[in-house]
Amino acid sequence: MKKFFYSIIISISPFCASAQNKIIEKLFSNDTTRHNSFLPVPLIGFSQEAGFQFGAAGIYSFYTDYKDKETKASQIYGVAAFSTKKQLQLSFKTDAWAPKNNYHYLIETKYYDQTFNFYGTGNNTRLADEDLLNLKRLRLNAEIEKKVIPKLYLGGGVEYENLVYADKEIGGIYTTNPNYVDKNGGQFLFFKGTFFYDTRDNVSYSSSGIYFKTQFGFSPDFFGAPNFEGSIITADVRNFHKISDKINLGLNATFESLSSSHPIPFYVLRQLGNDQFMRGYYTGRYRDENLITSQAEIRYRPVPRFGLVAFGGAGKVYSKGNFSDNSFKPTYGIGGRIFFDLEKGLALRFDYALGEKPIGEKRISGFYISLGEAF
Repeated sequence: MKKFFYSIIISISPFCASAQNKIIEKLFSNDTTRHNSFLPVPLIGFSQEAGFQFGAAGIYSFYTDYKDKETKASQIYGVAAFSTKKQLQLSFKTDAWAPKNNYHYLIETKYYDQTFNFYGTGNNTRLADEDLLNLKRLRLNAEIEKKVIPKLYLGGGVEYENLVYADKEIGGIYTTNPNYVDKNGGQFLFFKGTFFYDTRDNVSYSSSGIYFKTQFGFSPDFFGAPNFEGSIITADVRNFHKISDKINLGLNATFESLSSSHPIPFYVLRQLGNDQFMRGYYTGRYRDENLITSQAEIRYRPVPRFGLVAFGGAGKVYSKGNFSDNSFKPTYGIGGRIFFDLEKGLALRFDYALGEKPIGEKRISGFYISLGEAF
């Protein structure tokens, strides 16, 4: 499987020397007081499909009321990258908490123009069926939740996506298989309702507490067939335990399920694998109507600035009525953390993960460099 990786390299920063010194000073400051922080970093990567990628990433962390110790930290993330093969990625995300955590806001904007590998659908796709596609994707998402009682939130949101596909290798599985609906792409609009419960001690680096979020979304027939019309249910459960002053245990389970009275376009199907759950698996190698995952993570932080992680889990995708408890795929690996904001627990994350070994193929694996914890 073709691997994709990012390297975040401070030393080649395009900023001036004084800006570099400020970044390094932030990275190694021992300040644990409540304060706003900003970390811009250059970004460089390579893949066989995209060629070399260059760009910038940044995270701004802040408090809407830094005097109130109960108000949780808010973050703004941004990424802008381009490649030598004319691929483009732009993304922006705001995850904000109002004073006293009375409201929670989430706003996302993403645009991708990229090639990727398509392997078909189901939980047992083959590497031999790999087909190269091009995708132009626009995603807009906005959510708001209001605290109704301590720790419990109710709310909703709107999510819109527009996707355009082109086959780069005519004659492959994407072109010849007649079962894939809406091959040229399409659009959909979800109206979502949210139930949200959160007792975590820290949003960015949790050592105790419970997080539970479930959503129900409905996409009406705004755009006509074969665009998606139907519903989706998602759930994300996290539980954190402090074993000692330096060791924490994190548990996580996710579930996603699509339902429709019409054939479901392939691009709406749930996809296994990314840098947050089922690490090691190429995103979209396995996709189907339903997705279920679980993972556990032991976090060891010997000193405030650095941390080590060991993780493992299992997951699968499956179609309606075809769940089987003997077809889960494994994921396991190790990682490191460099904390650049001690008070909020914000870190650069390095993870290496292994997955299953399909018959006749090499063992699935992946390496990730990201901002923030996996969950």
